[in-house]
Amino acid sequence: MSEPTLNGAEMAILINRFEGIARKMTNTLYRTGRSGVLNRARDFSCCIVTAGCELLATADSLPIHVLVGPDMMARTMMDFHPVLKRGDAFLHNSPYHGSSHAADHVILIPVVDDLGVHRYTVLTKAHQADCGNAMPTTYMGSARDVYAEGALIFPAVRVQENYATNQDIVRMCEMRIRVPEQWKGDFLAMIGSARIGEREVLSLGAEIGWDRLEAFCGQWFDYSEKRMAARLAMVPGGTASASSTHDPIPGTPPEGVPVVATVTARPREGRIEIDLRDNIDALPCGLNLSEACTRSAALIAVFNGIGGDIPRNAGSFRRVDILLREGAIAGIPRHPTSCSVSTTNVADRLTHAVAVSLAQLGDGFGTAEFGAFLPPSSAVVSGVDPRTLQPFVNQIFLGCTTGGATPLEDCWLTYLHVGNGGMCFIDSIELDELYQPIIVRDRRIIRDTEGAGWHIGAPSLRVEFGPLEGEIEVSYVSDGHINPPHGVRGGGDGGGSDQFRRRPDETLERLEAATTVRLASGETIVSICCGGGGYGAPDTRDPARVSQDVMDGWVSRRRALDVYRVALTEAGSVDVEATAQLRLAAAS
Repeated sequence: MSEPTLNGAEMAILINRFEGIARKMTNTLYRTGRSGVLNRARDFSCCIVTAGCELLATADSLPIHVLVGPDMMARTMMDFHPVLKRGDAFLHNSPYHGSSHAADHVILIPVVDDLGVHRYTVLTKAHQADCGNAMPTTYMGSARDVYAEGALIFPAVRVQENYATNQDIVRMCEMRIRVPEQWKGDFLAMIGSARIGEREVLSLGAEIGWDRLEAFCGQWFDYSEKRMAARLAMVPGGTASASSTHDPIPGTPPEGVPVVATVTARPREGRIEIDLRDNIDALPCGLNLSEACTRSAALIAVFNGIGGDIPRNAGSFRRVDILLREGAIAGIPRHPTSCSVSTTNVADRLTHAVAVSLAQLGDGFGTAEFGAFLPPSSAVVSGVDPRTLQPFVNQIFLGCTTGGATPLEDCWLTYLHVGNGGMCFIDSIELDELYQPIIVRDRRIIRDTEGAGWHIGAPSLRVEFGPLEGEIEVSYVSDGHINPPHGVRGGGDGGGSDQFRRRPDETLERLEAATTVRLASGETIVSICCGGGGYGAPDTRDPARVSQDVMDGWVSRRRALDVYRVALTEAGSVDVEATAQLRLAAAS
């Protein structure tokens, strides 16, 4: 019997059905998760892969979580457990077997039909506020290896059989994790989310037919590959290299960590190659990337830099060749290399290096650098809540702007960081003060810190908070103070990061970039996050948009005049004649 051929309408309907299932999974997790990381910040992802371990649907997910990794984790599940049965569920977080880092717990459930055939795998990945690390944080920049992290590592461990949970594993986690009730609530929410996915895919298979769904997947991947090839045929051919440098922290060279990418565009072939082999060896710290994060970070730059309308799945990935080296900081890690901070810092720098390389190939491609991540405003806070006398550990998301400019538009102001893709939510100040014993004293945009350009990058954000009473610990791995986000194609740099302790006498003490700070009663921490780089020359920006930037409070009148060459009237509107003269003089 020949494979059924689906028309365009049928394919559009079916991919929306699959993405609708992924959205049901995310909605379940968002509404039932116990920790603020899930039910306020939404730091999680849900997706569906085929039985052949090909990424199919990732609606509403974080790019660094899902572009590469679900395929590798599903393969690990199948390798370690050759016989899969309905009712199985697997707990996974090993960065050496396809996961991002130990803090991202993943539930994998094989979707097995009535005849016992494995058809798909559904995955729910959720960042944990605590995963058993030696320190009360899930981002351990100082961890010299995975043993120093101390986190529990689960390489596709069967946690449910015949829908019954292995309580031995649950008890292990409850004894190791500082907030066991919080973790268990998230664990149950993840199980529920993945079971929703299993139920819905089984229902879809019964309705449409498994053979027809299999035919759809193959044709959808082929269609996505053709779309990707056509878009890559528009990228100017050639080779370009760029680097982006992470600030030094303990365990790195004193000059920091340069991340290098060489991009070769082959438009006639509809292909692009990203060579990451010329990077330094893994370091005795937590900044090293897992293979999943290395590949995902490179793909993020490609999709951001060529337009956002290409389907992101195994089909379009066929047109991107990523060359890696085992043992590199951005490559394939060897156990027991620590990958504690794998999803953010160096991963973001890798995305920047690829994006800047694309921008060098031609105008209209690539992006400016996005701001670096993990300042104190996105720290893990912990301690004992004086209101309840109970320990607490939670990551706060009080805000990071960081959005870089693109050739198509200005920044996304609340992007958080480039690997997140703008998918996480910013915490409500009131809710953060309710759930943790902290008080937030300030949250505001810092004027004149945007990456100036034809399209502008985000301005920096200032956040100040401290304990309500007693003491709290604040753990973070900040980047971007020494190496702020750069603009491209004439665009300016975005504002850099910084962090201070404010003493009760109002004096400020600059803090280290990556550390755990104990704040006493009456003290606060001041967090300044990076802005984002600009794209294109500032004096080509639409003067009306500059006027609006001034009215919004992002840009001062002086900066409008000196950097953008835009003169404004007393009322704030554009002085057209004076602006034309300023720009003519600058051009000459």
